[in-house]
Amino acid sequence: MARAATTTDVFNAIAEPRRRDVIGVLADGREHAVGEVVVRLRMAQPAVSKHLGVLRKVGVVTVIRRGQHRMYRLNAAELKTVHDWVRTFERYWTHQLDQIRRRAEQKAQERLISKVSGKKEE
Repeated sequence: MARAATTTDVFNAIAEPRRRDVIGVLADGREHAVGEVVVRLRMAQPAVSKHLGVLRKVGVVTVIRRGQHRMYRLNAAELKTVHDWVRTFERYWTHQLDQIRRRAEQKAQERLISKVSGKKEE
């Protein structure tokens, strides 16, 4: 089966780890020129421009011209579909975290009891 184009939807666009890195740079909500993203990610300018282009086509980033520069900004609202989808699985890791917390609390209580009972024996 042929793979879906990276510009068909947000899921395909963010499947590429370097595009997620670009999103990470833009996550501060400010506008960034391509050169800033290049420096922060230590990536070649053509690669950054290509990734920004894909993210722009699916609406995850917006671009405006300021003089000679194109300024990119994250449009986080377009990531909501990803958030909503992932959220359906949240109960799985929340359950695991609750179990880890309970075990840690039990171990801490056992250590405390051990310390207290060890001091009484002395």
